[in-house]
Amino acid sequence: MIAEPLLYERVAAHVAGLIERGALRPGDRVPSVRRLSQQQGVSVATVVQAYLHLEDHGLIEARPQSGHYVRRRGVTPLPEPRAPRTSATASKVSVAGLVAKVYGASRDPHIVPFGAAYPSPDLLPTDRLNATLARIARTSGAVGVSYDPPPGCLALRRQAARRAVEWGCALTPDDLVTTVGASEALCLCLRAVAQAGDTVAIESPAYFGVLQLIESLKIRALEIPSIPGKGIDLDALEEALASHKIKACVVSPTVSNPLGCVMTDEAKERLVEMLARRDVPLIEDDVYGDLYFGTARPRPAKAFDERGLVMLCSSFSKTLAPGYRVGWAAPGRFRDQVEALKFAQSVATPTLPQLAIADFIENGGYEHHLRGLRRKLAAQAQQVSAAIAEHFPAGTRVSRPAGGFVLWVELPPGTSALALHDKALAQAISVAPGPIFSAKTRFSNCIRMSCGYPWSDLLEHAVRTLGRIAREVADRPGPELD
Repeated sequence: MIAEPLLYERVAAHVAGLIERGALRPGDRVPSVRRLSQQQGVSVATVVQAYLHLEDHGLIEARPQSGHYVRRRGVTPLPEPRAPRTSATASKVSVAGLVAKVYGASRDPHIVPFGAAYPSPDLLPTDRLNATLARIARTSGAVGVSYDPPPGCLALRRQAARRAVEWGCALTPDDLVTTVGASEALCLCLRAVAQAGDTVAIESPAYFGVLQLIESLKIRALEIPSIPGKGIDLDALEEALASHKIKACVVSPTVSNPLGCVMTDEAKERLVEMLARRDVPLIEDDVYGDLYFGTARPRPAKAFDERGLVMLCSSFSKTLAPGYRVGWAAPGRFRDQVEALKFAQSVATPTLPQLAIADFIENGGYEHHLRGLRRKLAAQAQQVSAAIAEHFPAGTRVSRPAGGFVLWVELPPGTSALALHDKALAQAISVAPGPIFSAKTRFSNCIRMSCGYPWSDLLEHAVRTLGRIAREVADRPGPELD
């Protein structure tokens, strides 16, 4: 005897039938829980269970504060972007003006923020952090309003060092210096090992914040290709080290920006050893490491450092509170120089935000928060990538990040990223054009898109609009990927 289907299964079958017949198409919103409960004469709880069943079978997806939608199926993933050619010469950097133009749009709340790489406040434990900060402010007395001179808040350094040990780094609190975000950590490390006129090797495409720092310090940049899915080209780097006088190397081995690459342990070990043989410091930008999509956080290159040449930099800006501006550096043998430069540059890192984050980590909130955040960001990246595949012109390529929340999009040859940026901004949509990710202003037909906000009808419309604009500007002059 065949068992009667459960009530929620009958409701789920009804909705699945609508999808199969085309009455509900991919991207359409399905009836609200309350409306369907009225239509089917069942309880709200039954509909909720039916929708969960449909989600489990990949037919619909929930969008926060928006409802349930028919999920896209059968969208063929786009190929990954191509690696750029090796650069033969170091060059001066001049990206500050364009970066300022791009990030000026981030201050406007009415602009769709594909251009700025920060997570939505809705994804962060804002209420809990605010409550923690308020409690600490009430109880810390004069400590909360006093300077916290380098190396910085001991409570925070303890928590950061403890977590680093879990990644395979033998660090103690005394090895760390707290900073105003990872940007200051990177700046201090650069200043400790390089001077104006020196050459540093960087991965290409590179995070434009690193390029801005290099530009401000009047250092020259030698671009080393980054291979999608693998990270910096170690063979090309080895050739560059043999033919150039390189004072330091700046790399993001774990979840790079903008490609989202994670180097293997073997590649990280080779990178560290290759630089150590020539006594070249490695400045490791690990700001996205905690947002790796896999089950276990990858070890940073610092875990393979035996000579103190790896200067590990990170922050809590991408995972907890961008506005708190709390970061840290583990500068190895250069710790004393970094500590002195920290005092000269900004005297101290604000005390209360450091104490609040240390408390949050110590009381077990951070790891739980990270697990949920990673799942949401991975889903958001998949949704944006699928929409790009559906709406962008033929010939588009998109990265497949292993973590973080940015996508690197290579548009068809001849498509001007700068023209797309300007036209998109006129439609209240921001993107980050490729030339700001290169010292030589390469990547004229590439853009970076942030996936830091939950998928919504607004974002869906914005991606569709960007695809239309990309087709409009495809015939404008603009060299192919360099």
